[in-house]
Amino acid sequence: MSGARNAPGIRMMIAATFVFALQDGLSRHLVEIYNVFFVVMIRYWFFAAFVIFLGVRQAGGLRQAARSRRPWLQATRGLLLATEICVMVSGFVILGLIESHAVFACYPLIIAALAGPILGERAGWRRWLAIGVGFLGVLVILRPGLAVVSPAAAIPLLAAFMFGLYGVLTRLAAQSDPPAVSFFWTGTTGALAMTLVGIWHAEPMAGTDALLMAALCITGVLGHWLLIRAYDLAEASTVQPFTYFQLVFAAGFGLLVFGETLEIPVALGAGIIVAAGLFTLWRERQAAMRVSSPRPEATGG
Repeated sequence: MSGARNAPGIRMMIAATFVFALQDGLSRHLVEIYNVFFVVMIRYWFFAAFVIFLGVRQAGGLRQAARSRRPWLQATRGLLLATEICVMVSGFVILGLIESHAVFACYPLIIAALAGPILGERAGWRRWLAIGVGFLGVLVILRPGLAVVSPAAAIPLLAAFMFGLYGVLTRLAAQSDPPAVSFFWTGTTGALAMTLVGIWHAEPMAGTDALLMAALCITGVLGHWLLIRAYDLAEASTVQPFTYFQLVFAAGFGLLVFGETLEIPVALGAGIIVAAGLFTLWRERQAAMRVSSPRPEATGG
């Protein structure tokens, strides 16, 4: 697929990262006032409504959308993502958007590390070197040894591990279920789990906060729609590197809206993580191209 044909997909991916960063800013504000389980529960209700709407419209309806060959795997994915969102949103309040996203940016490296033992994918020494360099970037951000590292610093790292595991399990589920089925299970199981927890923390919202909650729900649906469109319009390997724009946009919201500061070690560490992640994505693309390209026919002489 040519660069010109990929351009609409790239624009959609950048737009999706902006919307997701806006969603993170809204989440941070609301969780400073309301319980995190309550906020994430309402967010998931709209997410579930969105995936059910898509399921009804597809051929075969909801029965087809929910038909999974590995339901326990799909349910585990949904629960893992819901838990990860709660952990990450809590990190936004405790650490701020900038530092949380700077550490969380290592999740592609975690996916690359876990893909071997779980999926049996072989990683060469270059990819393992990139993974090691990426986690060196995490250490630059956290700066152990120079100061007492707060336990809160582990929150985005835990979220990154959970999201990385979710990504690997999504690849595993793709071996038996189509993407529409995985998407349906992600929204519905997450909504069910968050309802069981969040309903006990429900409380009335002030008028302004209710509007912000509605905006949070809309950004969630819009972000996933843009993400789907991005992968429809361009190859996944082409648009995937542009997901790092979310770190840039989130840092912008942190600086301009919440008055956070961008410390030099955080910026340096984030740069190391992103560079290592981009190299890892590039190596994965090269390996995929080698597998998919036909072998040249043998010629005489």
